[in-house]
Amino acid sequence: MVKRSAPFYLLSCVLVWFMISSVSAVTDEDKQVYVVYMGSLPSRLEYTPMSHHVSILQEVTGESSIEGRLVRSYKRSFNGFAARLTESEMKRVAKLDGVVSVFPSKMYKIQTTGSWNFMGLKDGKDTKRNLGVESNTIIGVIDTGVWPESESFSDKGFGPPPKKWKGVCSGGANFTCNNKLVGARDYTGEGVRDIIGHGTHTASIAAGNAVADISFFGIGNGMVRGAVPASRIAVYKVCLRKGCTSEAILSAFDDAIADGVDLITLSLDGYITSFEQEPNSIGAFHAMAKGVLTVNSADNSGPTPASVSSVAPWIFTVAASNTNRGFVNKVVFGNGKTIEGKSVNAFDPKGKKYPLVYGKSAASPACDTDSAKKCLARCLDESLVKGKILVCASSDGLSIAHSMGAVASIIINPSDYASIHAIPFSALLPEDFDLLVSYINSTRSPEAAVLKTKTIFNQTAPKVVSFSGRGPNRIASDILKPDITAPGGGDPRGLFTCGFTCTTLQTRE
Repeated sequence: MVKRSAPFYLLSCVLVWFMISSVSAVTDEDKQVYVVYMGSLPSRLEYTPMSHHVSILQEVTGESSIEGRLVRSYKRSFNGFAARLTESEMKRVAKLDGVVSVFPSKMYKIQTTGSWNFMGLKDGKDTKRNLGVESNTIIGVIDTGVWPESESFSDKGFGPPPKKWKGVCSGGANFTCNNKLVGARDYTGEGVRDIIGHGTHTASIAAGNAVADISFFGIGNGMVRGAVPASRIAVYKVCLRKGCTSEAILSAFDDAIADGVDLITLSLDGYITSFEQEPNSIGAFHAMAKGVLTVNSADNSGPTPASVSSVAPWIFTVAASNTNRGFVNKVVFGNGKTIEGKSVNAFDPKGKKYPLVYGKSAASPACDTDSAKKCLARCLDESLVKGKILVCASSDGLSIAHSMGAVASIIINPSDYASIHAIPFSALLPEDFDLLVSYINSTRSPEAAVLKTKTIFNQTAPKVVSFSGRGPNRIASDILKPDITAPGGGDPRGLFTCGFTCTTLQTRE
């Protein structure tokens, strides 16, 4: 027998250890979160969903401990779970009896004061209402959470929650529910308090209290209120700034249905895919089976045809339209010429004009002329921008202008809705933007003032706004989508009553 030296054995052990470690590392990297949908819950009493889900994972992975594997278990309103699996494990799960579909968890994106007046429901007057029915209605809001101190969610005048309510208030630190805001659940680990603003906005649209004399620093003054102001709200936070995961959305549906909500509202861009692989469609299907209607936005991917993503027949899909109210502001050139743009700009320069600098004139050596015109990241010299009004051939320039210390920005944007940003700005139509560039090029020391926004009431309305998703339905062509339009452009309702800085939020729904 050939004798092996000690160094040889040591080298062999190191190589084996390295190979095992490499395989393990690749396996860990290859795991991702998959949703395993198993349809309705079995009716037999002895069935325990959690035990079944654990058993499936143990069988497929060959591991007795599933620590770090099971992400969520759906066990209250429908059957399924989310788990970290390799592709091969996912394929084995998909072949098991009782599994309807398996799909990767994806990231979903989150998607008004004069709207009700425009629709003929002025301040709730002359509107037939049944306050008893309203007060007994609980609306589940699946979104970015809520700002509980907002006047829109005060419980002044509200009695105890309906007896049918089975939910909880688990909003996290410094979050309190009341008889209006009856419940809160968090699926993000961040707490239910809304630090983005979108959930506060959508919740107030659905069921915000009537709050008089509200404006955004004097812009859009009026009464803000939701569709059903006497109803209750339960909040299910599934979204962070980076988006909302499929498995969290399904958990919110699972809980909301079992908690006893009467209506579910969400405003999430979806993926156009088969119903059994789309969390909104799955959750809404089981909600419908319990008599709970789900309302979702049509998507914000318009005006491209077939861009509507909420296409399941059991979801009430709402497209965004405008009202006769608009938000405009003027740009006054140094020579006195005035042009009009769109924005919700609360800053008042009080007539003071500032030097204009076009992006290409502030270009750094790292970028080409076209990129500099658009004020793209890392394309401008900060020393040439600071203290001036930055002119950009793209809306991307707004954040660059802010970060580089510009006093304001003027951009080209043909959109038919106004937006808000942290610095004064105006969005011009292409022909007006060309006039501005011509003025800059023909003037030795061009300057301008970006004026505070004014509210107008002469817009052509109603019409579907450009960003709203369009049909036809790409999954089921014989089902028309969207189902209806409603005011959803240029309505900063929840922003008016939120208790934190809202200046970076757009006023579209």
